[in-house]
Amino acid sequence: MSVKVTSMRILIADDHELVRDTISAFLEREGGFEVTKTEDYFGAAEIIQKKGPFDLVLLDYSMPGMEGLETLTKARELNRDKPVALISGAADKHVAQDALAAGASGFLPKSMAAKSLISAVRFMIMGEQYAPLDFMTAEDPNVSHPLKSKLSEREFQVLEGLSKGQSNKEIARDLELQEVIIKLHVKTLCRKLKAKNRTQAAMIAKEEGLF
Repeated sequence: MSVKVTSMRILIADDHELVRDTISAFLEREGGFEVTKTEDYFGAAEIIQKKGPFDLVLLDYSMPGMEGLETLTKARELNRDKPVALISGAADKHVAQDALAAGASGFLPKSMAAKSLISAVRFMIMGEQYAPLDFMTAEDPNVSHPLKSKLSEREFQVLEGLSKGQSNKEIARDLELQEVIIKLHVKTLCRKLKAKNRTQAAMIAKEEGLF
């Protein structure tokens, strides 16, 4: 007597067809998943009401109809508090943290590998929260290095050139500036970093982990 295995029902809502089809293909190739797809939140809400609840709903954070975490809460209510997670190709870890705090079952960057994605889906269906550790612990690009905060953007670019061992002429060519302007920037950044010369400025930058 054969035992019928029930597939896990997944709803994917994303306004990019390629993303929908790729995630769907990953899951269907793995087997044991029944995938439904739609292109925006309005479609997702309608499908959940008609065919829900789903074992897992994946919502694109920035697709039409999504209004931040408020929509996430609505989706969870529609799906009768069964797992709802966010997927995104642009949102940062702060959005992910807020989403998890608001009750999302997970946050999946669209750059995730197939194997990791499938594991994450299974994890969330089991009732656990998921977010990639490397994504959540990545340094915030908006947090400036204390040394960088002392310099103008152009001075920083010149210092980067010095750290690479470039001459003033080479830096001027790369930045499309006159060599005399580069000399002025070198003089100014050396003063700000309390360096005696260009070589010491480059050494300070490297010792402080700026490059």
